[in-house]
Parts: sequence; structure tokens; C-alpha cells
Amino acid sequence: MRSLIQRFRTWRRQRAPRERTPEERHERRVLWAWAGVAFVALLAFYFWLTSARILAQPVEIDFGPRDPHFMGTLGPLLGAEFTAGNHVRLLSNGKDFFPAMLEAIARAKHSVTLETYIWSSGAISDQFIAALGAAAKRGVKVHVLADGMGTINFKREDRQRLLDAGAQFLVYGREHWWQIKPDINHRTHRKLLVVDGRVGFTGGMCIDDRWLGDATEHDRWREVQIELRGPVVRQMQSVFAANWLQTTGRLLIGEGYFPAAARDEGAIAQCFKSGPNEDPENARISYLLAIAAARKSIRIMHAYFVPDDLAIDMLLAARARGVEIEVIVPLKNDSRFGRAASRSRWGRLLTAGVKFFRYEPAMYHCKLMLVDDFFLTIGSVNFDNRSFGINDEVNANVLDDAAARDALRLFKEDRAKSVPLSREEFERRPWWQKIIDHFCGLFRSQL
Repeated sequence: MRSLIQRFRTWRRQRAPRERTPEERHERRVLWAWAGVAFVALLAFYFWLTSARILAQPVEIDFGPRDPHFMGTLGPLLGAEFTAGNHVRLLSNGKDFFPAMLEAIARAKHSVTLETYIWSSGAISDQFIAALGAAAKRGVKVHVLADGMGTINFKREDRQRLLDAGAQFLVYGREHWWQIKPDINHRTHRKLLVVDGRVGFTGGMCIDDRWLGDATEHDRWREVQIELRGPVVRQMQSVFAANWLQTTGRLLIGEGYFPAAARDEGAIAQCFKSGPNEDPENARISYLLAIAAARKSIRIMHAYFVPDDLAIDMLLAARARGVEIEVIVPLKNDSRFGRAASRSRWGRLLTAGVKFFRYEPAMYHCKLMLVDDFFLTIGSVNFDNRSFGINDEVNANVLDDAAARDALRLFKEDRAKSVPLSREEFERRPWWQKIIDHFCGLFRSQL
């Protein structure tokens, strides 16, 4: 073997590189240019293929979200009927939702199911590992699903601590390390915590130190979670169970996961799943139907607001019928590319009178829309094609005046901390930024 290696090295030293002629260099450049064009063409075709495009026509309805026909239509379309008697609580930033979630785990008696996109090692990760491990050691069945891409910064030893305590921790779509997920572009972006099938949490939060605190610093993230109790939690559990089944081939069944739902006074709510392999475009349908139902106002709080052409047309139609539309977006977010693509979609909306506000104090990561100050949708869904057509997502829809008042209060608080954007200021962007925005917008189907 050593002799072969030495002979190879000698041959490499003796082989003098031949300088290419100008014609050869030109041919080589042409070849690489055509290869680049072919690559871009294939990439463009792939983007088109994976973009949300099932729902192609504008949604037109003659009733608002308070009309019984609204929930009577949206429930069956999303495969999740609205249920009455739910208790709703909006939790603002990590200072509120982390203690509530950890307390729920500490009180668990039968089961804990947790699904998240990002899990990074750190202080809050240690708290979740301790709480989940303690639950597993006292006999609670603990099931955790996380996305493979989102767990890059989750240390192997931290994962082992969970396993050693008796919790089950799996990467979505891969129960065993040797299994390969065929479509790496398809992620689980769902954020779910369900305890004993009786209390559930969803929103944009992940298990990462960036969500700690009260979003008073630029390196902390502004977030809103929803806590639900009541019959709708059974639907939340079923969303987790679907991905657990896809990953393991096993069902989660029994009263420990799906207890009998107690009937009580409270909010009307539903929880639906959306993903390319199950109920495709449910998230898109939910958003567009709510926009079509708007009669007075649409208030959008979104980290990634990249509406497609149909969504823009429907927002413009809402403006044409007199609906006030306000959108809070990040002044800065974690993706310059995504921010530029988002800006490429604002022009027509600003011209039509849609009001934009750029949140300044911290990274804005909210995923909430409020329609007519009555219909609230919140969860993992971003207002972009990746959430509408590529990733697995989960959202809770609530029809309730009290919950809407809480959401409106949060909206106004965030708006007061935001910088308004006028049409004139938007048009005064430097020419080079307009070009960058347009270029990034070409890739919006993947954002």
C-alpha cells in the first residue's frame, strides 16, 4: 500500500500542468455558463413545483367571522370542527410562556407530547430536559419530536440525558439514525406541547435561549404563545399523533392522551394541521378564508410576511370593500434574504392603503392574525409559501371576544413600539436595494 502511494505522489510531481489556449479557456467559460443556466432553470422548476398552488382562485364570501356560516364552513374545510367550552390564554414572551409550559409538565400525570422545530442547548433547554426527565421518571409517558435541521445546535449529551431519564426523543421522519428522510426541504415547523390531553400550547416559540426574557434586547425574540384548555386540546393531540405515526408507525391511543372532553362555558376554537403529506394548504385556506370574511379590520403580526399573488389580490379586495389592514413586521429579522423578499411584496399593498409598522426593540417572531377583532389565528404558521405549502404546521383558530381583546391589546402595544412605513419612504429606497428586493422576491416560494 505504501509503495502505491509513493508511486502516485511521484506521478503527480512529474505531471506538469499544461497551460490552456485562449480558445480552450473561452470554451470552458461558455460550458460553465450554460451549466449555471441549466442549474438555475432546474432550481426555478423545483421552486415552482413545490410552491403553494392548489387554491388558485380568490375566495369570495358574503358573511363575516361572526356569522355561524363562517365556522360552519371553515371547520369542515380544515377537517377540524370548532368546539365550544375552551379556555384561552395568550402568553407574551418567554417570561410568561416558559414558566407556564414548565409548570404544566411538572403537573403531568399521564402523558407529555412535545413537537418543536428548533431545540438548541442552553439554559432553557436544561430546564426542559430536567422537567421532561422528572416526568418520565415518575411514570409519565414523554414523547418528543424535533426537526432534524432545527436540532443542529442540540448537543448529543443533552439528548442522551433525555433518553437516560426514560423520555422518547426522535427526529421527525427518522426513528433510527440510519433512516434517510427523502425530502429534506420538507420540515416539521410545528410547535406543540400537550400535557395529559388537557392543556396545550402552540405559537412560534422554540426551545432556545433567544426566547428568554421579555424581548427588551435586540438578541431576544418577541413572541406570543397561546395556552388552551378544553375540547380543542384533543385536536392538538391528534396533530402531534399524526407526525408520531409517520415517524414511528405507532399510534398514541387511550385516555392518557385523549381524555373525555369536559363541557364548560368558554371560547369557540379549533386546532388544525397543515402539511404537504396531510391536508395540504390548510394553513393557506384558513388565512385566505379569514381575509375574505373580513368586514372591518385585519391586523397582522408576522415575522415573515411574504404573501403570494393570490393573497395580495385578496388583501387588495378587502381594502376595496373598506377593510382597515395593519401589518406589523420586523425592522430587522434573522434573515436579510427573507426581509428583502418580504419588501418586494409591499408596494401594491402600500398603494392601496395597507399600513405597515416595523417593530424595533427586538427580533419580531410573532405569528398572529386578528380579523374584525373577533377571529384569532395563532400557531407556527408564517404568512409565506413555506408555511402555506411546504412545511408541516399547526395553528389554533379562536372565535371569542375576550381572546380577541387580549390579542388587540398586544397588537396595539407592539404597534406603539414600531416605526411606521409610508408609501413615499418605501419608494425612496435606494435603487440597489430595490434590485436586491426584486431578486430575493424571485425565491419567495421557498421562504
